[in-house]
Amino acid sequence: MFFVPKRLLPLLALLLLALPLLAAAPADSAAFNVEAATQHYLNTLSPAQKASSDAYFEGGYWLQLWGLLYGLAVAAVFLGLGLSRRMQAWAGRLPGRVLPKLAYFALYIGLSYALSFPLSLYTDYFREHQYGLSNQSFGAWLTDDLKNLAISMVVGSLVLLALYAAIRRTGRSWWAWATGLAAIFLVVGVFLSPIFISPLFNKYTPLPAGPVRSQILSMARANGVPADNVYVVDASRQSKRISANVSGLGSTIRVSLNDNLLNRGTPAEVQAVMGHELGHYVLNHIPKMLIFFVLIVGLGLAFVDWAFHRLLGRYGSRWGISSIGDVGGLPLAAALFSVFMLLARPGFNTIIRTQEQEADTFGLNAARQPDGFASTAMKLSEYRKIDPSPWEEIIFFDHPSGHTRVQSAMRWKAEHMRD
Repeated sequence: MFFVPKRLLPLLALLLLALPLLAAAPADSAAFNVEAATQHYLNTLSPAQKASSDAYFEGGYWLQLWGLLYGLAVAAVFLGLGLSRRMQAWAGRLPGRVLPKLAYFALYIGLSYALSFPLSLYTDYFREHQYGLSNQSFGAWLTDDLKNLAISMVVGSLVLLALYAAIRRTGRSWWAWATGLAAIFLVVGVFLSPIFISPLFNKYTPLPAGPVRSQILSMARANGVPADNVYVVDASRQSKRISANVSGLGSTIRVSLNDNLLNRGTPAEVQAVMGHELGHYVLNHIPKMLIFFVLIVGLGLAFVDWAFHRLLGRYGSRWGISSIGDVGGLPLAAALFSVFMLLARPGFNTIIRTQEQEADTFGLNAARQPDGFASTAMKLSEYRKIDPSPWEEIIFFDHPSGHTRVQSAMRWKAEHMRD
């Protein structure tokens, strides 16, 4: 007979209870294959859906190039055909020193919109309907587009007035001062946008009391997000895309999700998405993104200064531009800045994509809904290429691809099988 001392009986009992758990843990981890689980989700997208998603997203690569070329053609109309000179002469008849400049800026923004309208009509209206992503009638789309134009003419004219004042008063170091002004305008814009701009395009209503609202606010409180309400955006009047965000700065911070997410998503998917969005706030992505964007704007303005002066000596008299402080040179400055932004896009995309990946990880830990996160990634893949090559993702993606996101969710799930 096997004899066990009494003092060891409690330890033996604990060991016997733990043996099944110790034996099961490796089996659970081994039984869950991350790559197989990832592929299972990827296979939920039918071949026809994948082909449509790939075509839509890859077409966007070319549209970036065509958009730049179209913009350069518009600049050529202003400069090569003398339109900018005539606009400046007309605006110069107005009294005072400020009013002529404001009139020129507003006229430039309005005519640029008109000249670019054919491309915008295709990219933002017809193409969105072609791929089944838009819910808007032409009238509703045009109304929103004209609202955008009105805001751009008012706000854009004031911003340009300040930038050209910096150019006149600071000489060749204008681009550094203009970068500082741009930073101020960006911060003010982010602060005011949730209150004054976004409501012009969509209706924001408090999310009704219920489990979904309670879960979101609970996650917010648990992670130090100062939100006491959640808003629903009627985005379905424009698009079929699902989305959510934490917008604003300081007292204007707002947690919002669109009605497409509520209508198309399961509770687990809503939690997963909102966990991600709360991550942007907790990880300070809004102020970090402002800093990165200001740096990029600064580099872009420095590039404009360098290229503008080289072109000015050769073509200035032909285009009727006397200096970089001449408002008639705005079409050239805008064209040069567009060239820089296209060249800088891979770097800018990488900055945004890195923050999105950080928010993905935060969201998985906050919501603990890996399957909800993975199924949401598949819904987003209706208009984002699901499985790009590594370099393709680095250059063209400002969010992680569906494959990357599903794989991250399944890897998180594998590591928490014992929870």
